[in-house]
Amino acid sequence: MCTVAKPMNRLDTRPGVLCALAAYIVWGSMPAFWKLLGSVPASETLVHRMVWSLVFLSVLLAMQVRWRWIARHLSRPRTLLASLAGAALLSINWYVFIWAMNHGFVLQSSLGYFICPLVSVMLAAAVLRERLRWWQGVAVAIALLAVGFLSISLREVPTIALILATTFALYGLLRKISALESLEGLWTETVFMFVPALVALMLIHSRESGSFVTQGVWISSLLVSTGVVTSLPLLLFAHGARRASLTTIGILQYITPSAHFLLGKFVYRETFTTYHWIAFAAVWVAVSIYVIESMLRSRANLGHAVTPFSDQTQSHDPAAQSVSNV
Repeated sequence: MCTVAKPMNRLDTRPGVLCALAAYIVWGSMPAFWKLLGSVPASETLVHRMVWSLVFLSVLLAMQVRWRWIARHLSRPRTLLASLAGAALLSINWYVFIWAMNHGFVLQSSLGYFICPLVSVMLAAAVLRERLRWWQGVAVAIALLAVGFLSISLREVPTIALILATTFALYGLLRKISALESLEGLWTETVFMFVPALVALMLIHSRESGSFVTQGVWISSLLVSTGVVTSLPLLLFAHGARRASLTTIGILQYITPSAHFLLGKFVYRETFTTYHWIAFAAVWVAVSIYVIESMLRSRANLGHAVTPFSDQTQSHDPAAQSVSNV
């Protein structure tokens, strides 16, 4: 069941759509950024990303004087456990993504984020006991067949794509049930990451092998900027998701894997066989079915056509929620 929020001024929603669009464009260009850090081991890049993300988010919270929620929410064991689980999932997702970028698996990352919303639908059905709508089931089945076909044809399971899709979908599920808002939730998760990341950095630099020191100012600057690169698109999206319809958000989210696909295929010239074309074509069909079904359902529930600058809506669609809460 969908509920409609109070109508918003058209000028209020336009910046929201632009913010969401900017977030997806930034995420789509991420492979180019992480490849600049290709000389740095993925594990070292990861711990820098954790440390500098906390620094950047702490500065934002301090600027907005948003600290009163800490005592209220962080005294609850369930909130702490959810944040700890979210930190673990983000750590896995971030590491695998960085490793994939540095080892020529941009196309697999694209596949992973194309099927991520469909994994979210499956998780909602399995965990939240939400009923899978018929066309959603068709889309999920086609995506599963595509992954299975690619695995059998290449005699290799697309492990990176499956890990990225599963960890991000699980993280979205946690954020859906979390009591914390996006900024507060991400800050809490990076707090859990910070101590082990800082210890790891100290050990790396105690051996005088840290890239931050040995690879010059350019690499050092890039490592520091990982905090901004990680956090800024999340905050842009959090702003945009509250001011644009979920139908628009649901369509815009495919900008990211589409950009990854274009970069992997035409810029980085990764191997792309006939089997890849067939599998990706099947996934695109599945995604198209999912998007069209969601749009038609949204229009039926609202009783009027939804446009990018229409009134904001709230939806219980698990795939949309998994994105809008990250």
